Amino acid sequence: MTDPLWTTVDNYLSDLFLQPDSTLNAALESSKEGGLEPINVSPVQGKFLHILAKCHNAKNILEIGTLGGYSTIWLARALPSNGRLITLEANPKHAEIARANIARADLSSAVEVRLGRAQETLPRLLAEHRGPFDFIFIDADKSSYSDYFAWSLRLARRGTIIIADNVIRKGAVADASSTDANVQGVRRFNQMVAAEPRVSATAIQTVGSKGYDGFTIMLVNRD
Repeated sequence: MTDPLWTTVDNYLSDLFLQPDSTLNAALESSKEGGLEPINVSPVQGKFLHILAKCHNAKNILEIGTLGGYSTIWLARALPSNGRLITLEANPKHAEIARANIARADLSSAVEVRLGRAQETLPRLLAEHRGPFDFIFIDADKSSYSDYFAWSLRLARRGTIIIADNVIRKGAVADASSTDANVQGVRRFNQMVAAEPRVSATAIQTVGSKGYDGFTIMLVNRD
């Protein structure tokens, strides 16, 4: 479900608010050449994440789901000179492409791409005392969002911002009878977030070149 007008407006906004960026364009192109699905955030969404992380003065960022590293670059560029970003990716090919894109962006010293299933790498981060993270972006397999949220809380602190992408599912998230595992995964996640007293949360619907979807935005307000 993508209205051509949504893409036209997205292109208008990108031309207006984003400067030409050969590094980000190259990341998209190499991801396409590598056969990755074009499911990365859009340019205007990437800058939205960048601004949020920048406003929050995030020095320690966790990303769950790397794909080709496009959103990783946007987030890493928001870091101060001593900041760090860890991004988790289960697919070896995706991780290889992402590492090359991150290196091209001259961000390898600030970004660590960890290969492995997030259900395995998240507990390791906790064991290694790599948290707490100031900003967490969840954009991986939707059926596991509840697990990722639970681990995110363990790796967060009071004041951490957690953003989850693709939570509207073209409006299907409102259909309790849906047989789509991704929809049901997001529904479980949203219900879990709504019931969690440690966070203040809302969700916004979005339209654009990526179709009809949205973000859940959470602020951790208790330890």
